[in-house]
Amino acid sequence: MEIIDAIILGIIQGLTEFLPVSSSGHLELGKAILGDQSVPEESLLFTVVLHFATALSTIVVFRKDILEIIKGVLKFKKNQETLFSFKIIISMIPAVLVGLFFEEQLEKLFGSNIMFVGFMLLITAALLWFADKAKSTRKSVSNSNAFVIGIAQAIAMLPGISRSGATISTSVLLGNDKTKAARFSFLMVVPLIIGKIAKDILGGDLTFSSENSVPLALGFLAAFVSGLFACTWMISLVKKSKLTYFAVYCILVGLLAISFGFIK
Repeated sequence: MEIIDAIILGIIQGLTEFLPVSSSGHLELGKAILGDQSVPEESLLFTVVLHFATALSTIVVFRKDILEIIKGVLKFKKNQETLFSFKIIISMIPAVLVGLFFEEQLEKLFGSNIMFVGFMLLITAALLWFADKAKSTRKSVSNSNAFVIGIAQAIAMLPGISRSGATISTSVLLGNDKTKAARFSFLMVVPLIIGKIAKDILGGDLTFSSENSVPLALGFLAAFVSGLFACTWMISLVKKSKLTYFAVYCILVGLLAISFGFIK
């Protein structure tokens, strides 16, 4: 992989992991446009590295929240932190089940399937538009809400469905406070990303070549830095009800992707 391609894809991953426009969809579009010729093993390693970078940026942005949660859980008693952790666990169940039983089927949807990505981006746009019109509340995420949001996260494993867009929109449409919805959305994905990375490493599916070390490092750095920016910005945008702009963006990119799919 060329260094410039690695940096571009890293920036795409960092921005779109948090902004509600689908990181997986944009990575597929980016690879198609840049003509990525990486073999599957190298492509998988690069994807894992980028996801680790965005997970790390989430941890940095929410470091105080995560530290408080860890401290609360280590007290081994019922408190706000343990209840929140339980909600995170509940939200992970649908995605874990989909990952365990439908991983091969999901992988077939990747690989520059541009037209499919385009249609999924249109669905993301619809979710964002409806969520932006929802009334502001002060309600926190409940256990039942957490499971429904988890279902949205599992569906967002499809390329073109934004994970942050789907989970935040679902949470807001369930009547939850927008800022709390964004916080829950970003924190709920960290254990899943770390678990997926551990599974890929332990499964021996990753191959590393020293000649790819520089592109991997620069891609990681680009994803981490852009992720820090996007995560912080997204919290502010959700609070101010600015999701409609991203809905319009998803419609435009979705239609372009569908058109590109027809031409290709």
